[in-house]
Amino acid sequence: MTKNMTEGNPLKIILLFSIPVLLGNLFQQFYNMVDTIIVGQYLGEEALAAVGSTGCLMFLVLGFANGIAQGFGVMISHSYGAKDYKLLKHYVALSLILTVAISAILTAITVSGSRQLLLWMNTPENIFELANNYIQVIFAGIILTMGYNVAAGILRGIGDSKTPLYFLILSSFLNIFLDVFLIVVVPLGTAGAAYATIISQGISALLCYIYMFRKFDVLKIHRGDIYVDRVGVVNILSVGIPMALNYSITAIGTMIFQSAVNVFGSSVVAAYTAASKVCNISTQTLPTLGTAMATYCAQNLGAGKVQRIFDGMKQAFFLCLIAAGLAAAICTLGGRFIVSWFISNPTEEVFSYAMQYLYTISWFMLPLAWIFAYRNALQGLNQGFVPMISGIVELASRYVVILLFAKPFGYAGVCFADPAAWVTTGVLLMVTYFVWKRKIEKRMAQA
Repeated sequence: MTKNMTEGNPLKIILLFSIPVLLGNLFQQFYNMVDTIIVGQYLGEEALAAVGSTGCLMFLVLGFANGIAQGFGVMISHSYGAKDYKLLKHYVALSLILTVAISAILTAITVSGSRQLLLWMNTPENIFELANNYIQVIFAGIILTMGYNVAAGILRGIGDSKTPLYFLILSSFLNIFLDVFLIVVVPLGTAGAAYATIISQGISALLCYIYMFRKFDVLKIHRGDIYVDRVGVVNILSVGIPMALNYSITAIGTMIFQSAVNVFGSSVVAAYTAASKVCNISTQTLPTLGTAMATYCAQNLGAGKVQRIFDGMKQAFFLCLIAAGLAAAICTLGGRFIVSWFISNPTEEVFSYAMQYLYTISWFMLPLAWIFAYRNALQGLNQGFVPMISGIVELASRYVVILLFAKPFGYAGVCFADPAAWVTTGVLLMVTYFVWKRKIEKRMAQA
């Protein structure tokens, strides 16, 4: 089940690793999509808008937690590529200790501050309580969500992208059952959708840990591996924190975008919520490619195989072109149909707002693909500073566009905030990778 990505054809290895990750990402979207569909169909447009309005808050907090989890996976990849299995086991143990500590801190802060966060985002009054009921439960289950992502990151770090998928599929079907039960049978409203999500993810995490500790000798930790040392914590967090901050900074930009959309009322919020789901579905090949490149680059860096990194990144560039074209086609050709999944009897006005956003972003999918491919690759190469700064560039780009175009052009102007962020950030990250590559090539030539 493990995959050594330091040998063999780079394109073949990247694709074989990516397929299970893609399916896993689709099932994670399936979690959120089922919540949204059932909420929209059974609880109505206001409940749909309420759940949708919390999306960027979830991205802010869970993105921070999951960014750290991905950082843990990078260090596992380095150790596995270098065949330092003693250090690998210590990093596994340390990852679990830090997961508990970080999730406890995040839970305490977010559960107590959820109402204030919603107020800062200009959440419409008619959906405020519904939104708070949902997001508080999600925040209370941070340890379950982070637990699964850490387990998945560890397994992917040793090249196993299949095991997290299997348990995620199982828990996805459980999520459907719990959604129906807790929303339709037991009328818990929007909170029911949140309970279904965290319970399902918790079960997925538990099964992952049980399986991986029984199946993989390289991951079996013993008492001697469980200790907290300054060097280990610094090494893990030096990768994890920049990745986490990058997610959170990006999420703040998304919050600015969401607050700008909220001003136009619940109908526009519902339309944007449905459109953003279409965007998430259509672009799942992009984070998949990013995950694959982070593991590929990290393992080969640990093994000292720099030329393989160059070859793999060349293949990743062409995969970006294919993935971006596919995403744009889904948004433009299938957007209206997919939007109808989320809203019962949507009006033509809602369709119009949703498609306006989708048509706008479809022209800018390639720079979005660059963001995922080059940001994750740089993080796998221990070049985390510019990826972290890129989040600030992304935030600033969104803010400037909203500031300049929201009032004169309304919702149409706001729709260009995401494309502006993708172009500036994608170009920055791609240029950064090629600068790093040039430096390494000069160093190799001088050696």
